[in-house]
This record gives sequence, structure tokens and C-alpha cells, in this order.
Amino acid sequence: MCGRLSQYRGIHDFVDTLSMPEAWRNNVGDAPLGRYNVAPTTQVAVLRVDDAGPRVDLVRWGWRPHWAKDRAEPINARVEKVAHGPFFRAIWPHRAITPVDGWYEWVDEGGPKKQPYYIRRRDGRPSLCASIGQFSGNEHNGFVIITADAQGGMVDVHDRRPVVLSPDLAVEWIAAAMPSEHAEQIALNLGEPAQTFEWYRVSTAVGNVRNQGPQLILPITARDT
Repeated sequence: MCGRLSQYRGIHDFVDTLSMPEAWRNNVGDAPLGRYNVAPTTQVAVLRVDDAGPRVDLVRWGWRPHWAKDRAEPINARVEKVAHGPFFRAIWPHRAITPVDGWYEWVDEGGPKKQPYYIRRRDGRPSLCASIGQFSGNEHNGFVIITADAQGGMVDVHDRRPVVLSPDLAVEWIAAAMPSEHAEQIALNLGEPAQTFEWYRVSTAVGNVRNQGPQLILPITARDT
């Protein structure tokens, strides 16, 4: 996962996907987010559950432990290592869902620039990405999206993909009482398969983080690039 995504629907659209009966504390607002080109280190809407119930917050995309000041903040965590490696040990118990409309990958197709692709669910629903983070309400807050090996034809676009969960599994993922071992098995084995998604070429304009708007996710032909 190359590190660019879209979140253009409203929070209610994302929350409704989970079909949770509890009232959500919405700290983001009701208007559509309208973000078609979301970059790392910016604030991203995440869904999680704390002692008071479900909540929606804007959280910085990227995190590192306090002792790892010699490296850049990762934005993703490899599912094969995240549950047991020392780097993410402190935040592994703090699970969240990052709901996205889609994400971008760049592919070297032999041209002067890499070709961006947009990836989204075929059924038009949001992708519910398994995430973990620090949500302590201070400057150390941040989150990462868990990634796995790509499958099927998606390998031609990128060798990694976010772990996208079904709505039922997403609800389990953020449940406060779920054992860590069960969370690991969900992330390792139960992500949505490649056939759930579609991917297509989009304009190279998405490479500039200042560019926004629905035109960024429109499909183009090879002749348009």
C-alpha cells in the first residue's frame, strides 16, 4: 500500500456499514468528508470503541513508539509481524477501523512516470481497513493500517494491500473484550479476498497532494495518460 487514500463520504455512511445499534460519538461532523487525495501525516477519520462506547475521531495517519526517533513514522504495519514485534507492541491492543472509499497504488508501466491506479470495492461499499493506534488525546496520537500480501490480479498493482474486513468482522475487531489472539487470526486469515475489489487507471494528477475532487477517481484509458 503506497500511502494515499480517499475518504469522501460522510461519517454516517461509514458508520451505517457496521450496523451497530449503539449511539456513536461523532467528533468529526456530519458533512461529507470530501477528501479524494488523503496523504500520510494528515488527520484521518477512524472508528473505534472505548470505555464509553463507539466513537469517531480524526487521528494522524502515522505512528512510531517514543524510542524510535531515528526513523520516519510508519503508516502501515505488516500483518505477519504486527502482533508480536516490539515496534507496535504498545498499540496492538488498541484497534480501530479506518473506513475508506478507496486507495491508490502506483505501477511502473514503462512510461516517464508511474501510473496511478485506484482500488475500491466492487459493490460500492466502503472498505473497512483494520488499524491500530495510540488514542490518548495528546500529540503522540497516531494510527497505522495493517497490510497483507496482495492476492490474485491485485499483485500486478502492488504486492501489499490493506487488510479489509467484512462489516461483521470489523465490529469484532473493535470490540473491547476481544482477545488479542482472536484479533491476530482475523487479521491474518479473514481479510476480504482480491475478487472483492476492482482497480483501474486514474489521472497522474493524484500524485500532487494539493489536488482534490471526484475527477481524481475517474477511470482513464492508457491513451489518456
